Amino acid sequence: MSEQDQESKTEEASEKKIRDAIERGNTPSSKEAPIFASIAATLIASVFLIRASGGELTRFLSNFLSDPAGFDISTNKNTTTLLVYVAVQASLFVGPILLLFMVFGLSASFLQHAPQFSLERISPQWSRISPGKGWSRIAGAQGLMEFGKSLAKFAAIAVTTWLILKSDKNTVVTAMLQDPSTIPELVLTIATRLLSAACVATIVIVAADLVWTQKSWRRSLRMTKQEIKDEHKQAEGDPILKSRRLSLARDRARSRMMAAVPRATMIIANPTHYAVALRYVPEEGGAPLVLAKGVDLIALKIREIAEANDIPVIEDRVLARSLHAGVQIDQMIPPEFYKVVAELLCLVYARKVA
Repeated sequence: MSEQDQESKTEEASEKKIRDAIERGNTPSSKEAPIFASIAATLIASVFLIRASGGELTRFLSNFLSDPAGFDISTNKNTTTLLVYVAVQASLFVGPILLLFMVFGLSASFLQHAPQFSLERISPQWSRISPGKGWSRIAGAQGLMEFGKSLAKFAAIAVTTWLILKSDKNTVVTAMLQDPSTIPELVLTIATRLLSAACVATIVIVAADLVWTQKSWRRSLRMTKQEIKDEHKQAEGDPILKSRRLSLARDRARSRMMAAVPRATMIIANPTHYAVALRYVPEEGGAPLVLAKGVDLIALKIREIAEANDIPVIEDRVLARSLHAGVQIDQMIPPEFYKVVAELLCLVYARKVA
């Protein structure tokens, strides 16, 4: 994307664009969080798991190395038993540590955003293997930021490591003169201190990276004013297409209404402006039903169809206006119209009998 295009994106991303980006797998993800999680998992493992679960394995290896002849491997069964025992002890040592790493790694990802499956993220793209695109990513703002974070991590961890090793210099030197069996404990203690210092040194970087990742992600989703307008149009519907759909719907409704006029019992009309077609058949039950209504040209069309089908047209200016305003098509007339409509129906039936 060119710099000019990026500068024109001045509007914050809409909820729809954010939702679409997440559905495509485009979510903010800090690369430092999993690294910090792995360091923290290593620290917890060194403090709580290695000492506890490594004791039995250490004793076995110590006995084996000090007296290998004491282990009978003269038969296949004895050899298999020995290997199974070693495998079980190794699994009891390594298994909890691997589980801890898995839990911390998944947590570092899930706490940033909910898991989302998207084929688009794993589909082949030329930009991912293109040397030109790769170089632009390395030399661009994103690449420089990643380089800066890596440099900051390296400096922080290097300084803390140097300070701790400097403080433990005498302990390390004197360890060469002590019992070799104490060396693993010493190494584990120093490693724990180094990991603790690394966690403290990197936690600030991780916090800053989480904030920067969120801001960078939202900045990449910014929209131009025209994109905002286009999205609003898409959500609300194009006014021209919307108007055309409404017009087609009105035409269909008008056609159905006109097709129902020949079934009317009578037409209540203002001489030229209003017309309401009513149907009343005692066998059907209920009050008179409004089959059609309209003004001006539609009213004239209703009268034309009525005259072609020998349907009585009764002119009553006030009633025609009131029925048109107060009753919808395919609805029965309300009680306030019963009396006057009943009188007109009696007149219609009387004319038919005569």
